[in-house]
Amino acid sequence: MVALATVTRLLVITNAAAGNADREAVEAAVTALRERADVEVVATSSPEDCHRAVATRGDRRVVVCGGDGSVHVVVAALHRAGDLADPIGLIPLGTGNDLARALGLPLDPVAAARVVLDGRPHRLDLLVDDADGVVVNAVHLGVGAEAARAAASLKPKLGRLAYLLGGVTAGATAPGWRVAVEVDGRVLVDGTQRVLQVGIGLGRSVGGGSPLTPHSVLDDGLADLVVSKAVGSLARLGYGLRLRRGSHLDRPDVLTARGKEVVAAGEAFHYNTDGEVLGPVERRVWTIQPEGWRLIASRLDGAREPRGGDDDAVFAGDGADEEDKP
Repeated sequence: MVALATVTRLLVITNAAAGNADREAVEAAVTALRERADVEVVATSSPEDCHRAVATRGDRRVVVCGGDGSVHVVVAALHRAGDLADPIGLIPLGTGNDLARALGLPLDPVAAARVVLDGRPHRLDLLVDDADGVVVNAVHLGVGAEAARAAASLKPKLGRLAYLLGGVTAGATAPGWRVAVEVDGRVLVDGTQRVLQVGIGLGRSVGGGSPLTPHSVLDDGLADLVVSKAVGSLARLGYGLRLRRGSHLDRPDVLTARGKEVVAAGEAFHYNTDGEVLGPVERRVWTIQPEGWRLIASRLDGAREPRGGDDDAVFAGDGADEEDKP
């Protein structure tokens, strides 16, 4: 692999709607990058803008200034163009920065710029769905997606606190969804009972630090799956509290699995892909592409580590119904 110190032409993609604090961070990062590279900056206001910028970048390497959603849009553009072999850099400026945290990237813009210049490309897994959408960090449906919908209007004013308020609102009112889930052709839940949440993780956390799939590894060729059946009022509360601490996997009403293909089908549901809420749909299929894209990092905190089992889906949890236990 070639260090980025040899790359002299960069395309920095920013959010045109960024606030003053983010603009200052972008300026600091760009100043650091320009000490050793020819940098062009493009401010985008829509996914279409981003796709055009990526398509016309020439020989410039893309650097994303933003969060998981911004990385998602750029990777989607590279996926559409067939250019996923091209590595990208990341200056984390998002609300949650879950992917950056999983990668061990610095959140300081100048330090992140130095990683872009001196780091090396790392191959990371990618999820691609049956509508040709991509997932770089995590996708989840159920209460988490509804929480994101509730938080969307609050994020500009409240930042990460919006996730908490959205989660409280959705958690208090969500009745659950009748959705069947299969992993590599094996039934995890059959759709006859309601589920509170279905989460598929490449990275470990969502929503600014909630460790939805705390044992996920970004480059092991498998997606980690969590299904919560905690639909009772007290059970919802207990699941939410444990989720923030990362101890929700110990609950008897939580199922886990790992595999290469996940199918969710049943009642219409919204799903949250790297912070973008899509749907409603009645069926979606996600398939992993091992080492499907490349990102510049100095190290990977969430890199491959010894794991039990093989490449087949691995299931855990007995799924006991605990509707009224906190």
